[in-house]
Amino acid sequence: MAKKTEAQPAIAPSEVVVITGLSGSGKGTVLKCLEDLGYYSVDNLPIDLIEKFAGLAEASPDIRRAALVVDVREGEALRRFPALYRRVRRRVPARLIFLEADDDALLRRFSETRRPHPLGASRSVVRNIGSERQMLAPIRALADVTINTSKFTVHELREFIGERFGGDRDESKLLIHVNSFGFRHGVPHDSDLVFDVRFLPNPNYLPEFKDRTGRDPRVARYIRSFPQTREFVDRISQLLVYLVPHYIHEGKSYLTISFGCTGGQHRSVMMADEIRKRLTRAGFKVKGSHRDIHKR
Repeated sequence: MAKKTEAQPAIAPSEVVVITGLSGSGKGTVLKCLEDLGYYSVDNLPIDLIEKFAGLAEASPDIRRAALVVDVREGEALRRFPALYRRVRRRVPARLIFLEADDDALLRRFSETRRPHPLGASRSVVRNIGSERQMLAPIRALADVTINTSKFTVHELREFIGERFGGDRDESKLLIHVNSFGFRHGVPHDSDLVFDVRFLPNPNYLPEFKDRTGRDPRVARYIRSFPQTREFVDRISQLLVYLVPHYIHEGKSYLTISFGCTGGQHRSVMMADEIRKRLTRAGFKVKGSHRDIHKR
């Protein structure tokens, strides 16, 4: 009789996560978060060593998950990355995270940290950001996850990455951002859904409300006093509660919903706050902001 051999436990295949994106978008924060989650992490690994690194991760029983950062510090070698990444994906399971942010957010971060842009100090930061976007466009097109970090705090970004890559957490969670704005200042370009609430009566024409905002209980009560306001809130809430699970099913990571009125101080503010509360009560993870609330 043949000797019965004991079955060996299956070893999960190695995974390599590549973090890339714009300078100042939070790549270091994401790498540190993945390191805390148990990923073997390397910052600024030379392009020519990435395939060797992936091979080591595949062969080593001690490295089951690895993460590395690739960015414009590579210079001209960055042009070779798309072809190289495709070869790596054929060898081991791999994911590409691309981080970006709005120009205003990037400019503020460079100003606060006083760090020079990696493309050099001979040109303005604005021009360097534009050049970097162009350089990284072919890599962005390959991304499995694209994250705009403009509205994330460091804590929120870490929490978001933890939920997506933590393994024991719910990766299907969607972060919803509800925003108010004024059409006279332009529509937020990162909006996924935009709702125009200029059809509602405008408190701006009432002297007692003109210098207040939609966060003032008296202003909010005035806007809610109209039947079209109450009906709109109910209908939009029902629509979003229906839509959000479908976005989650499709793998969307975050959703930006924007409500706009003329100036962004009254109607859109009240509506964004109300919808945020409704979605939170429905069990979704929601944060809010009012882009133009202090503009006049």
